[in-house]
Amino acid sequence: MRYLAIDHGLRRTGLAICDPAETMAFPFDVLQGQKNLVERIEQIVATEHIDAIVLGLPLNMDGSQGPQAQQVMAFAERLKQHVRVAIHLQDERLSSFGAQEKLLTTGLSRAKQRERLDALAAAEILQAFLEERKGGSGGPP
Repeated sequence: MRYLAIDHGLRRTGLAICDPAETMAFPFDVLQGQKNLVERIEQIVATEHIDAIVLGLPLNMDGSQGPQAQQVMAFAERLKQHVRVAIHLQDERLSSFGAQEKLLTTGLSRAKQRERLDALAAAEILQAFLEERKGGSGGPP
């Protein structure tokens, strides 16, 4: 299956895709803003032959849902009206932190790191999802 991971944000939305064997997640793109966001994702689902979406759910550290998680849930409902693939919610706690840690070792400027952060965070979310599906730990507690 081909999964598209989404790290939803109000300013930027990171996207990642996995290989058909579901072993590796790769940063795909960062979409700017909210204008036509659902339609752009709908187009990517079609052109990249996506079978399912993994949407990062930003839970609080205690596992509760705050305002950001509620925004993502509302976005998931909007997305369901436009795509004909399953949408899975994945705990994304610490995904941005993990992505930042990886970017620090690249030697990229802060501006270039910021450009890639959201797609790399989406890849972290997707990789955790894939590992959990295969019975590994991969995610936060």
